[in-house]
Amino acid sequence: MIENEGGVWDPFGTLRRALWIGGGQWAGKSTVARLLAARHGVTVYHYDFHDARAHQDRRIARRAALGEPLDEPDPDTLWVSPTPADMVAGTLAGFPVRFEWALDDLRALVSGRPIIAEGWGLRPELVVRVVDSTRRMIVMVPTEEFRRHQVDVLPRAARVGATVSDPARAQRNRLERDRLVAEDAVRAARRLGVRVLEVDGVLDAESVADTVADHFGPYLASDQG
Repeated sequence: MIENEGGVWDPFGTLRRALWIGGGQWAGKSTVARLLAARHGVTVYHYDFHDARAHQDRRIARRAALGEPLDEPDPDTLWVSPTPADMVAGTLAGFPVRFEWALDDLRALVSGRPIIAEGWGLRPELVVRVVDSTRRMIVMVPTEEFRRHQVDVLPRAARVGATVSDPARAQRNRLERDRLVAEDAVRAARRLGVRVLEVDGVLDAESVADTVADHFGPYLASDQG
């Protein structure tokens, strides 16, 4: 069995060399990761895409194993009925399981350069188990003002992507959940010594990518072959 320095199964050394961008929704994580891919020839793993699409079979299999209903809950149950605090509790409880699925995805990748994994489910308390240094991670979160800006300009941020009985309430719940989950990520990062980058919209995406590239600089420069 091949393990990384944290004792986690790592057959091709992909996890050992990965770089991680976690944090809050609407901070520009995906945009920064794509810019770094273009600049440095790295591969990007978009957690949110895989979590929403590629992991559905594993989600259903887990429900079956637990004796739970196999169908997705109706949208009102997800977005309208619960309080934001309930939504946060459910989201945080699900992250560890979903992180293991992401690790399986990453284990299957082989690259001559580091792989950048980005997404809100890549939590500091989970990532620190697989890295040799907290510098391999950065947590990006939007300021409240920038979050409101993103909601105004990004169609996918402006509404819940499902048909619900009370769209306004669903959107309020979603935004409050996102804010609280981001705050929790910041607390975890600071407790564990992971860098937090607050994105306020003053700098453009290229400049934010400069900051992240500088943070990852030693690995982008030295992880060759």
